[in-house]
Amino acid sequence: MHTSFWRSVCLLTLAFTPLLGAKPSEYDPLTVTEKEVVSKTFEVADSKRDRVLPIRIYFPESKEPAPVVLFSHGLGGSCDNNPYLGNHWAKRGYIVVFVQHPGSDESVWKNVPKTRRMAAMSAAATGQNLVLRVQDISAVIDALTSWNADPKHPLHDRLNLKKIGMSGHSFGAVTTQTLAGQTLAFGQTSYAEPRISAAIMMSPSPSKTGDSTKAFSTIHIPCMLMTGTDDNGPIGDTRAEDRLKVFPELKKADAWQVVFDKATHSSFSEREMTGKTKEGTRYHRAILALSTAFWDAQLRGDSAALAWLKSPAARSVLIEADRWEMTAGH
Repeated sequence: MHTSFWRSVCLLTLAFTPLLGAKPSEYDPLTVTEKEVVSKTFEVADSKRDRVLPIRIYFPESKEPAPVVLFSHGLGGSCDNNPYLGNHWAKRGYIVVFVQHPGSDESVWKNVPKTRRMAAMSAAATGQNLVLRVQDISAVIDALTSWNADPKHPLHDRLNLKKIGMSGHSFGAVTTQTLAGQTLAFGQTSYAEPRISAAIMMSPSPSKTGDSTKAFSTIHIPCMLMTGTDDNGPIGDTRAEDRLKVFPELKKADAWQVVFDKATHSSFSEREMTGKTKEGTRYHRAILALSTAFWDAQLRGDSAALAWLKSPAARSVLIEADRWEMTAGH
């Protein structure tokens, strides 16, 4: 029979069949400690590229080696964006590292007249900056590896570097897609980072060049995609409907996708281009629940978390109009 038929069967099966022996009803990805999270800023000096990367690290309460979650900000952002993610994931026991990318960070629009900010942002949305971004992440992982082995560093023996998750929003999602294995330049160039075990893309984007099916066929790690029905990009021409083109192409990866009803591009963040903090919405609660369950399943091997994701329990954080789907790529 046609491949799409079996893909549909798989979607339905995963949606209603929890793992044997697991109890998704007893698993709650929103449960966290009340203790305040400590976060600290560091700098990664990449001497090979003469590039200094600011990072903010959120520390879990436990001193035991923890899985690592990396986050790449959107165009014009910084490592201080989206603390709601850093705080929650750290409270769930992860070392969370927010990376700032010079050349496509907040320096692009700060100190620029308001009438010229969008033009300045557009000028920074280049393939060259994308390559710099993916190289930034590899440089940060190298630094984390060095710091983990350094008895004098605060991160000494704090990291489980065999379990690294990668995530990002908007331009950060494209960065994540590339590190997960999406090929660039008409399917010829790969910047896949083999040390990354799983990926979450918030506001993903389809391939801009060449065969989209071929571009995404090289992604094999588990992925979660998050978008909204009004998730139109403020820069470029990526529309909400374009973001839905990525999930069907992840044919060789276990993948989940949530499409929030009426969510916009900024629904995933806590900032505007002016740097002002936005009040959280109902989307943040669902984002935290679904992303945490995904990290628990993929980075900790938590069978209850995976059962929760594959059962109707995951819809408890969504409304009826939200779209929730999944597939097993293998």
